[in-house]
Amino acid sequence: MAKTANINVRIEPEVKQRAENLFNSFGISVTDAINIFLHTSIMEGGFPFIIKQPRYNTETESAMQEVRDIISGNIKTKTYHSTKELFEELDMEA
Repeated sequence: MAKTANINVRIEPEVKQRAENLFNSFGISVTDAINIFLHTSIMEGGFPFIIKQPRYNTETESAMQEVRDIISGNIKTKTYHSTKELFEELDMEA
């Protein structure tokens, strides 16, 4: 009987990198994390956490979409070279 078996998973490169960074901060690999997840699932008889859709109010959903649009470049934001420059503009608006 083989000591290990392979599981092939396709994920987005950014998700893989973020997971590697996270698990490396705990001193474990993604493989170790997957093994922990699988063993814990077996012990629990299911997912070791509650799976549900997050529920946010309309204002929060709108703010989250705005951030996604900013990150993707769909919304351009103004930048400042210093906090002084920012506050000067804010003072002019008041």
